[in-house]
Amino acid sequence: MMIAITRQVSPAIVRCELTHRQREPIDPERAAVQHRNYEHALAGLGCRIISLPVEPDLPDSVFVEDTAVVLDELAVVTRPGAASRRAETTSMARILAEHGPVAAIQAPGMLDGGDVLVLGRRVLAGLSTRSNREGIEQLRALLAPHAYTVESIPVTCCLHLKSAVTQVAPEAVLLNPDWVDESVFEDHRRIRVAPAEPCAANALLIGDSVIYPTAFPRTAARLEQAGIRLLTVDISELAKAEGAVTCCSLILRA
Repeated sequence: MMIAITRQVSPAIVRCELTHRQREPIDPERAAVQHRNYEHALAGLGCRIISLPVEPDLPDSVFVEDTAVVLDELAVVTRPGAASRRAETTSMARILAEHGPVAAIQAPGMLDGGDVLVLGRRVLAGLSTRSNREGIEQLRALLAPHAYTVESIPVTCCLHLKSAVTQVAPEAVLLNPDWVDESVFEDHRRIRVAPAEPCAANALLIGDSVIYPTAFPRTAARLEQAGIRLLTVDISELAKAEGAVTCCSLILRA
């Protein structure tokens, strides 16, 4: 069984951190409804949901992915690049410690979970405005005893590495070739986002299905043509806070 750790939407999401989007009005109640539907999608794919209580003073706390990198052998609690988000990791560390060993990134390292893509024993870490070389080096040192390799990849056109590429099948990735070097994924089948949908590369693989936003129908058609089974969700309100489908959960094995 898979466990999906989520957190309820904070009413303070209207004050979220933004890097690449213009600020738009966010309806917290609508965002909360969309988030509940997202949790239902996870449950429908066999995940047991651990829904953490709202953090009213932490605007971005619904985006739990950035607080940790979870592997079968170890959970690494991150040190987010946005200082306003660092308090989010305290409660997450306590929860993760109930399920296995936990380590943590230390200052001056910075690492957002959204910058970390795990492909088997190969871990790709985005060097971005939210994750620095020191954070990636610490991740490398923590994972080396468990036979993982960690490679850094520059991120310049988007918030996180997973804004540019995610895994959609054991052998396939979905990517925006303008935002990430395709040659890095030569061992995988590469599915490109539709040109009119540059932000469409974020997808969440659960078992043999993919949770995917309703906002990108052209790319969804490409995925379905490639044999990828989709479960679509509307996260349009969360997207105004630069959120995506991987951002809203941490997935671990029970």
